[in-house]
Amino acid sequence: MRYAIISDIHSNLEALEAALELIDKERVDKILCLGDIVGYNTNPNECAEITRERGIKAIMGNHDRASCGMSEPDNFNEYAKEAVLWTRKHLAKENSDYLKSFREMFLFEDRFLLVHGSPRNPDEYILSARSAGENLQYMENNFEDISICFFGHTHVKALYCSQGKQGVVSDSEEGITFSGEETFLVNPGSVGQPRDGDKRGSFIIFDSEKRLIWFKAVPYDIEKTASKIIRAGLPVFLAERLFIGW
Repeated sequence: MRYAIISDIHSNLEALEAALELIDKERVDKILCLGDIVGYNTNPNECAEITRERGIKAIMGNHDRASCGMSEPDNFNEYAKEAVLWTRKHLAKENSDYLKSFREMFLFEDRFLLVHGSPRNPDEYILSARSAGENLQYMENNFEDISICFFGHTHVKALYCSQGKQGVVSDSEEGITFSGEETFLVNPGSVGQPRDGDKRGSFIIFDSEKRLIWFKAVPYDIEKTASKIIRAGLPVFLAERLFIGW
């Protein structure tokens, strides 16, 4: 099977449409989303509707949870909190109910694990070799036959391996090969708000039979997305950060 794996769309319609246009050219069998369809940007309903109508399998992110009222954004920074409260006011009931239906973790086809934050905590940020190593060990202890976990939340592309590859990312056309004897954590980065210095939306293509993965990046109309943030009265910082991928 050939999958596209996306994460952290964050209500960025222009980025989502650009990503899906490229994904459609990749001829994938299924699109999977690692959470946070909404938050930060101004098109939560459109992004939720596209995800639902295209049958994209999604799990719940912390912004999804807070935006549909299942939790409060008490531990969010001021910009994220303001965006969540704005999203609550504008999110249609059917889309709120759609977000509420998500699981926080999903074992897909009993072959690989989908989480938002980490295998051990849906809100954990895996941003270091140490936290990655702890979660790789957690996977080996608790998911004996599962060697690959896809995670999001950090908005930073990454690949961690139990045998020493730490944070390795490659955009090689040949892709990255997964061996059968190692455990992997893979982050596709963010479609709608990258934070790794690359302002393009990012995602991955995963061939489960060949055990190959490709990191992909796609430009989108940042000017249009940013102007909508400002017109909506959301913090200007949320528009500015899109231009620098941070």
